[in-house]
Amino acid sequence: MSKQTPFHQEHEKLGAKIIDFGGFDMPVQYEGIKQEHMAVREKAGLFDVSHMGEFFVRGPKALDLIQKVTINDASKLVPGKAQYTAMCYEDGGIVDDLLVYMLSGEEYMLVVNASNIEKDWDWIEKHNTVGAEIENRSDEYALLALQGPNSIEILQKLTDSDVSAIKFYTFEQGEVAGEDDVIISATGYTGEKGFELYIDTVKADAVKIWNELLKAGEDLGLEPAGLGARDTLRLEMGFALYGNDITKETNPIEANLGWLTKLDKGDFVGKEAIAEVKEKGRSRKLTGFVIDEGRNVPRSGYKILDNDGNEIGFVTSGTQSISLNKGIGMGYINVDHANEGEAIQIQIRKKEVKATVTKPPFYKK
Repeated sequence: MSKQTPFHQEHEKLGAKIIDFGGFDMPVQYEGIKQEHMAVREKAGLFDVSHMGEFFVRGPKALDLIQKVTINDASKLVPGKAQYTAMCYEDGGIVDDLLVYMLSGEEYMLVVNASNIEKDWDWIEKHNTVGAEIENRSDEYALLALQGPNSIEILQKLTDSDVSAIKFYTFEQGEVAGEDDVIISATGYTGEKGFELYIDTVKADAVKIWNELLKAGEDLGLEPAGLGARDTLRLEMGFALYGNDITKETNPIEANLGWLTKLDKGDFVGKEAIAEVKEKGRSRKLTGFVIDEGRNVPRSGYKILDNDGNEIGFVTSGTQSISLNKGIGMGYINVDHANEGEAIQIQIRKKEVKATVTKPPFYKK
């Protein structure tokens, strides 16, 4: 049976269409994906993303464990900063992508993808040979994402924290809508200015915060938004989705995550395999593309062909871009054909549709 987030009844009251996602009953849309997408781009949207997992790593060995299992350099963090990173298998395949928050000198929060909570927990536990204190509090945390140009103005109505001063990938702990100890993080998955609010439901009333945010945003165009719009928004920015664009079969170098792979930080799981790909060079890479004309929508698994009809890759994510009114997608393409501006074809059912290799983000302000 699927799990439910603390906001499940609120979604039902708002008439959301609910689907199973990562083992959770989640709203895929309310009034419609297009409307919710444009609300986030132009005004603001509020997402329930409480299906994400939250692990806490504490004690004098906390940093040692995080350094061992992640590919970025967490020693660069200071309290109040967050970092995007990934965990890899010994062969360089990706276990998951995640965020690491440094809460204090010896306490970190790791935020992982919903469908990977159990797998990630087992992986971290297996590698905790250093004796760090670890705790899985995924079931006790609610997470809201307030995203869009009006997000600062909306959130500021409900908190004394100066939210305009919270820079990208930094956070504060403060009061929101009268509820204490909310982590207010300037992060998100839409490409818009916004915040993610981590709410400890043991201490705070998460549903109150949801309702107060909707009320505070009424005059500023705030709409509840579902996972459908979250996906179209992230794809317009070229943000990778675990299970589609990055998997246990993909290496960070192939997946354009070389920028966050710090091979000089000391030993970590997967380092040798990643270093080998970096040294030898990748044979394929995750690349964006735009359909040249018509309303052809690329989908995960479709073949990517060169102009002579030879198979050169496959689509990992695709959609009809709501902002651009064009088909867009990402996929793994042989490096010889993955050059910006190169003409390619996408096999959509029985026809070959012309497309152009395009480096994300597809949507630019």
